[in-house]
Amino acid sequence: MAALSIRIVRKAFVAADGSTRTVLADLALTVEANEVVAVLGPSGCGKTTLLNIVAGLDRDFTGRIEPEGDRRVGYVFQEPRLLPWRTVAQNLLLATGCDATAVERVRLMLERVGLAADAGRFPGELSLGMARRAALARALAVEPDVLLLDEPFASLDPATAAEMRRLVRSLLDDRPRATLLVTHDLAEAGEVADRVILLGDAPARVIESRPGRRR
Repeated sequence: MAALSIRIVRKAFVAADGSTRTVLADLALTVEANEVVAVLGPSGCGKTTLLNIVAGLDRDFTGRIEPEGDRRVGYVFQEPRLLPWRTVAQNLLLATGCDATAVERVRLMLERVGLAADAGRFPGELSLGMARRAALARALAVEPDVLLLDEPFASLDPATAAEMRRLVRSLLDDRPRATLLVTHDLAEAGEVADRVILLGDAPARVIESRPGRRR
Protein backbone atom coordinates (compact mmCIF):
# COMPACT_ATOMS: atom_id res chain seq x y z
CA MET A 1 0.00 0.00 0.00
CA ALA A 2 1.32 3.47 -0.91
CA ALA A 3 2.35 5.73 1.96
CA LEU A 4 0.52 8.57 0.24
CA SER A 5 -2.32 8.45 -2.26
CA ILE A 6 -3.44 11.70 -3.90
CA ARG A 7 -6.63 12.04 -5.91
CA ILE A 8 -7.64 15.61 -6.78
CA VAL A 9 -10.75 15.77 -8.91
CA ARG A 10 -10.78 19.57 -8.94
CA LYS A 11 -9.14 22.49 -7.21
CA ALA A 12 -10.21 26.00 -8.20
CA PHE A 13 -9.62 29.56 -7.05
CA VAL A 14 -11.92 32.57 -7.32
CA ALA A 15 -10.15 35.47 -9.04
CA ALA A 16 -10.47 39.15 -8.13
CA ASP A 17 -12.95 39.69 -10.98
CA GLY A 18 -15.21 36.95 -9.63
CA SER A 19 -14.29 34.36 -12.25
CA THR A 20 -13.27 30.83 -11.27
CA ARG A 21 -9.95 29.34 -12.34
CA THR A 22 -9.41 25.59 -12.09
CA VAL A 23 -5.75 24.90 -11.39
CA LEU A 24 -5.75 21.14 -10.72
CA ALA A 25 -8.07 18.54 -12.26
CA ASP A 26 -8.14 14.75 -12.51
CA LEU A 27 -4.76 14.51 -10.80
CA ALA A 28 -3.84 11.10 -9.41
CA LEU A 29 -0.51 10.31 -7.79
CA THR A 30 0.89 7.83 -5.28
CA VAL A 31 4.14 7.92 -3.31
CA GLU A 32 5.64 4.82 -1.73
CA ALA A 33 6.93 4.81 1.84
CA ASN A 34 10.62 5.18 0.91
CA GLU A 35 10.19 7.01 -2.40
CA VAL A 36 11.21 10.52 -3.45
CA VAL A 37 8.90 11.89 -6.15
CA ALA A 38 9.72 15.17 -7.86
CA VAL A 39 6.91 17.25 -9.39
CA LEU A 40 7.65 19.62 -12.27
CA GLY A 41 5.37 21.83 -14.28
CA PRO A 42 4.93 25.33 -15.74
CA SER A 43 5.16 28.27 -13.37
CA GLY A 44 1.81 28.89 -11.69
CA CYS A 45 0.34 25.53 -12.65
CA GLY A 46 -0.48 24.58 -9.07
CA LYS A 47 2.57 22.72 -7.74
CA THR A 48 2.61 24.57 -4.41
CA THR A 49 -1.17 24.25 -4.21
CA LEU A 50 -0.71 20.49 -4.52
CA LEU A 51 1.71 20.47 -1.57
CA ASN A 52 -0.62 22.63 0.52
CA ILE A 53 -3.46 20.18 -0.11
CA VAL A 54 -1.28 17.21 0.88
CA ALA A 55 -0.17 19.08 4.02
CA GLY A 56 -3.79 19.76 4.99
CA LEU A 57 -3.32 23.53 4.73
CA ASP A 58 -5.86 23.76 1.89
CA ARG A 59 -9.00 21.66 2.31
CA ASP A 60 -11.12 23.48 -0.28
CA PHE A 61 -10.87 20.91 -3.06
CA THR A 62 -12.76 17.97 -4.46
CA GLY A 63 -10.91 14.70 -4.01
CA ARG A 64 -9.16 12.66 -1.36
CA ILE A 65 -5.74 12.39 0.26
CA GLU A 66 -5.02 9.08 1.97
CA PRO A 67 -4.29 8.13 4.63
CA GLU A 68 -6.46 10.74 6.32
CA GLY A 69 -5.51 12.34 9.61
CA ASP A 70 -2.90 9.88 10.87
CA ARG A 71 0.23 11.04 9.05
CA ARG A 72 2.90 13.39 10.37
CA VAL A 73 3.99 15.91 7.74
CA GLY A 74 7.24 17.86 7.53
CA TYR A 75 7.04 20.86 5.18
CA VAL A 76 9.92 22.90 3.77
CA PHE A 77 8.34 26.00 2.25
CA GLN A 78 9.71 28.10 -0.60
CA GLU A 79 10.95 30.59 2.00
CA PRO A 80 12.61 29.29 5.20
CA ARG A 81 9.93 30.92 7.40
CA LEU A 82 12.05 30.99 10.51
CA LEU A 83 10.81 33.23 13.31
CA PRO A 84 13.34 36.08 13.44
CA TRP A 85 13.06 36.59 17.23
CA ARG A 86 13.84 32.93 17.97
CA THR A 87 17.21 31.24 17.69
CA VAL A 88 17.77 28.44 15.20
CA ALA A 89 17.37 25.80 17.92
CA GLN A 90 14.27 27.49 19.31
CA ASN A 91 12.68 27.51 15.86
CA LEU A 92 13.10 23.74 15.68
CA LEU A 93 11.89 23.19 19.24
CA LEU A 94 8.68 25.08 18.46
CA ALA A 95 7.91 22.28 16.00
CA THR A 96 9.11 19.33 18.09
CA GLY A 97 8.27 20.33 21.64
CA CYS A 98 10.79 20.88 24.41
CA ASP A 99 11.00 17.58 26.27
CA ALA A 100 14.43 16.01 26.74
CA THR A 101 13.99 13.63 23.81
CA ALA A 102 13.04 16.46 21.45
CA VAL A 103 15.93 18.64 22.63
CA GLU A 104 18.38 15.83 21.89
CA ARG A 105 16.75 15.15 18.51
CA VAL A 106 17.06 18.83 17.57
CA ARG A 107 20.70 18.87 18.64
CA LEU A 108 21.48 15.84 16.51
CA MET A 109 19.57 17.18 13.52
CA LEU A 110 21.38 20.53 13.61
CA GLU A 111 24.63 18.64 13.81
CA ARG A 112 23.58 16.53 10.83
CA VAL A 113 22.90 19.59 8.63
CA GLY A 114 26.07 21.36 9.73
CA LEU A 115 24.46 23.99 11.96
CA ALA A 116 25.45 22.76 15.43
CA ALA A 117 27.67 25.80 15.95
CA ASP A 118 24.85 28.12 14.85
CA ALA A 119 22.08 26.76 17.11
CA GLY A 120 22.09 29.91 19.25
CA ARG A 121 22.09 32.40 16.36
CA PHE A 122 19.06 34.29 15.07
CA PRO A 123 17.84 33.66 11.50
CA GLY A 124 18.91 37.14 10.45
CA GLU A 125 22.52 36.13 11.11
CA LEU A 126 22.33 33.22 8.64
CA SER A 127 23.01 33.10 4.93
CA LEU A 128 20.15 31.89 2.72
CA GLY A 129 21.83 28.50 2.35
CA MET A 130 22.11 28.15 6.12
CA ALA A 131 18.50 29.24 6.60
CA ARG A 132 17.36 26.62 4.08
CA ARG A 133 19.34 23.97 5.97
CA ALA A 134 17.67 25.09 9.21
CA ALA A 135 14.25 24.82 7.58
CA LEU A 136 15.10 21.33 6.33
CA ALA A 137 16.28 20.32 9.80
CA ARG A 138 13.03 21.62 11.32
CA ALA A 139 10.93 19.60 8.88
CA LEU A 140 12.89 16.41 9.59
CA ALA A 141 13.10 16.93 13.35
CA VAL A 142 9.37 16.21 13.68
CA GLU A 143 10.11 12.71 12.30
CA PRO A 144 7.56 13.00 9.49
CA ASP A 145 5.88 10.17 7.65
CA VAL A 146 5.63 12.49 4.63
CA LEU A 147 8.19 15.15 3.71
CA LEU A 148 7.17 18.03 1.43
CA LEU A 149 9.87 20.15 -0.23
CA ASP A 150 8.79 23.25 -2.13
CA GLU A 151 11.72 24.40 -4.29
CA PRO A 152 14.24 23.99 -1.44
CA PHE A 153 17.19 24.84 -3.71
CA ALA A 154 15.72 28.04 -5.20
CA SER A 155 17.74 31.28 -5.21
CA LEU A 156 20.93 29.52 -4.14
CA ASP A 157 24.21 29.89 -6.01
CA PRO A 158 25.20 26.75 -7.95
CA ALA A 159 27.73 25.52 -5.39
CA THR A 160 25.35 25.97 -2.45
CA ALA A 161 22.49 24.38 -4.38
CA ALA A 162 24.67 21.36 -5.19
CA GLU A 163 25.61 21.08 -1.51
CA MET A 164 21.92 21.22 -0.53
CA ARG A 165 21.03 18.49 -3.03
CA ARG A 166 23.76 16.26 -1.63
CA LEU A 167 22.50 16.94 1.90
CA VAL A 168 18.89 16.10 1.00
CA ARG A 169 19.95 12.89 -0.73
CA SER A 170 22.13 11.89 2.22
CA LEU A 171 19.40 12.57 4.79
CA LEU A 172 16.83 10.62 2.82
CA ASP A 173 19.26 7.76 2.27
CA ASP A 174 19.85 7.61 6.03
CA ARG A 175 16.14 7.69 6.87
CA PRO A 176 13.93 7.09 3.81
CA ARG A 177 10.39 8.45 3.87
CA ALA A 178 7.65 9.33 1.40
CA THR A 179 8.82 12.63 -0.11
CA LEU A 180 7.26 15.06 -2.58
CA LEU A 181 9.70 17.58 -4.07
CA VAL A 182 8.50 20.52 -6.15
CA THR A 183 11.09 22.01 -8.48
CA HIS A 184 11.32 23.73 -11.86
CA ASP A 185 14.63 22.10 -12.80
CA LEU A 186 14.46 18.73 -14.57
CA ALA A 187 18.15 17.90 -13.98
CA GLU A 188 17.79 18.79 -10.31
CA ALA A 189 14.69 16.61 -10.03
CA GLY A 190 16.38 13.66 -11.69
CA GLU A 191 19.37 13.94 -9.38
CA VAL A 192 17.38 13.91 -6.14
CA ALA A 193 14.27 11.87 -6.99
CA ASP A 194 13.44 8.23 -7.61
CA ARG A 195 10.63 9.27 -9.93
CA VAL A 196 9.83 12.48 -11.81
CA ILE A 197 6.25 13.57 -12.49
CA LEU A 198 5.50 16.19 -15.13
CA LEU A 199 2.34 18.27 -14.83
CA GLY A 200 0.55 19.89 -17.76
CA ASP A 201 -0.97 23.36 -17.56
CA ALA A 202 -4.49 24.78 -17.32
CA PRO A 203 -5.64 22.82 -15.40
CA ALA A 204 -2.66 20.79 -14.26
CA ARG A 205 -2.72 17.00 -14.31
CA VAL A 206 -0.07 14.31 -14.59
CA ILE A 207 1.06 14.02 -18.21
CA GLU A 208 4.24 11.97 -17.81
CA SER A 209 6.12 9.87 -15.26
CA ARG A 210 9.78 8.92 -15.68
CA PRO A 211 12.45 7.34 -13.44
CA GLY A 212 14.96 9.58 -11.66
CA ARG A 213 18.66 8.93 -11.31
CA ARG A 214 18.36 7.59 -7.75
CA ARG A 215 16.72 4.44 -9.18
